[in-house]
Amino acid sequence: MRRAPLVQVGASVATIRPAWPHSKGRLVDLKNASSIGNMADPIAELRGVVSATAPAPPEMATYLEKVRDRAYAVGDRDIEALTEAGFSEDAIFEQTVAVAIAEGLRKLDRANEVIG
Repeated sequence: MRRAPLVQVGASVATIRPAWPHSKGRLVDLKNASSIGNMADPIAELRGVVSATAPAPPEMATYLEKVRDRAYAVGDRDIEALTEAGFSEDAIFEQTVAVAIAEGLRKLDRANEVIG
């Protein structure tokens, strides 16, 4: 069975399909991201997403550390352990995305410091 792409881009909006089939996709406004020279707005929007995300429960700390430090090692068993612990797929998805964005922004900020 072929799955839809993770991101489907329309004229000015993209639908981001979450990794889990029962989660709802999110719409992202792309009108400000259409040119490389206008990247400050999407970066600020990403910072807003991170700051608006509720703090992660302590029970997710080990998983989120794995996402932050070695995302390539995250597997189905990690997600299953969290769902078995009572977390919804939506909560897992939101925390995963927030941590991944935050780590990307941290690396971007560090690179900007080095470059000057």
